[in-house]
Amino acid sequence: MVAMTSDADRADRGHPYPPRSAVVGWMLFAWAAEPFFTLITTFVFAPYFATHVAADPASGQSLWGFATAAAGLTIALLSPVLGAIADAGGRRKPWIAAFGALLVTGASLMWFGSPGTAGIIPPLLLAYSVAIIGAEFAIVFNNSMMPTLVPPEKIGRLSGTGWATGYVGGILSLVLVLGFLAANPETGRTLLGFTPLFGLDPVSHQGDRIVGPLTGVWFIVFALPMFWLTPDYPAKRPLRAALREGLAELKQTLREMPKRKSLSAFLLANMIYTDGLVSLFAFGGIYAAGTFGWSTIQIGTFGIILAVAGTFGAWLGGKLDDSFGPKRVIAGAIVVLLFAITAILLVDKSSILFIAVTPPAPGGALFAAPAERAYLVLGCLIGAVGGPLQAASRTLLILLAPKDRIAQCFGLFTLTGKLTSFVGPLLIGVITAATQSQKAGMATLVVFFVAGLALLARVRD
Repeated sequence: MVAMTSDADRADRGHPYPPRSAVVGWMLFAWAAEPFFTLITTFVFAPYFATHVAADPASGQSLWGFATAAAGLTIALLSPVLGAIADAGGRRKPWIAAFGALLVTGASLMWFGSPGTAGIIPPLLLAYSVAIIGAEFAIVFNNSMMPTLVPPEKIGRLSGTGWATGYVGGILSLVLVLGFLAANPETGRTLLGFTPLFGLDPVSHQGDRIVGPLTGVWFIVFALPMFWLTPDYPAKRPLRAALREGLAELKQTLREMPKRKSLSAFLLANMIYTDGLVSLFAFGGIYAAGTFGWSTIQIGTFGIILAVAGTFGAWLGGKLDDSFGPKRVIAGAIVVLLFAITAILLVDKSSILFIAVTPPAPGGALFAAPAERAYLVLGCLIGAVGGPLQAASRTLLILLAPKDRIAQCFGLFTLTGKLTSFVGPLLIGVITAATQSQKAGMATLVVFFVAGLALLARVRD
């Protein structure tokens, strides 16, 4: 662990940090990875799977939840172990490359998820699980590079700006898909009125399925600057030796956790509220598709608007983080999320807060109905605070974690973010399947945010 400590100590003594190009390369990794979450897990492929591949939206939401839960459990169990090995071995980029390859492979296989083919569902969900495991682990090791890039007083801004950069990448990928690739099966035209590029067939939803290969290519292209420009941690020992030492230090860290009360309380809080946030993002598009009957173009447009709100929210959150501290940013974001999810549960296509409104007209204008507009406003609130919540969380971890165990602590951070990540999707899946009500499934998320906020109060930053 000596090399990592000396890097941090040199920075603290005023030695120069890497050039701005290294920071830009690091931030572009978020740009590279975000389309997977934007296009596949949230706004395009997940709703398409629920409404066109699965038998019905409720069973589709349930199956998607089970697959997400299985992947989350795998990530939770392995992330602290791999983080500890990376701390002992030093280098981060080989890990990022290996897990990036899983992301590219799993995402590209989404192309084969043709509509109405029941036999494709199991391998499709397996490919999705592989892709999400690759994406999440690659992000763990990329996050652990943050402390060597900027001084401590600028970590919050770096984290928030990096998150905003990811949102911009997600926006542009959505614009590309909705404007040029995915078309309405009835009109054969994209959102911008074009015939789909490459002859993609709207009837067989090739425009929805192309997001898989597109995500893979996008990641390869935009992750390269990080490999070229951002300096890696120095190699310290071979893999076998790193494995032994990493596991030994992980055991030591776990034994010391009761003494690190603020870090322990934060990791527990992160475990709870992150589960709620991830579940909210994962099922927001599916919920809208089932509640309002939105098509891919409508859900994608909704996603673009949310991503724009998220971009400004993440950027502003980074500034608030440096000014007021990450704990206050996290607490404020959770309060807003509680308000938004509670209000969403009181919005139906024909009512808002129990007040009857005109339901959406078939073939009507985009977001013309009052309930759709209410859902859009509440979605923007969620998008605006989701980025600051996650960005401030990793900033707070850096402030609380020992400097020589940063990757290990990011592994524990991911562990707590994923250890119960299967619980949220699993509860949504089980309750939705049992009640055949998407609203009942989504209502479980309120508990996660209330519990997370209560635990956060015990953290001293």
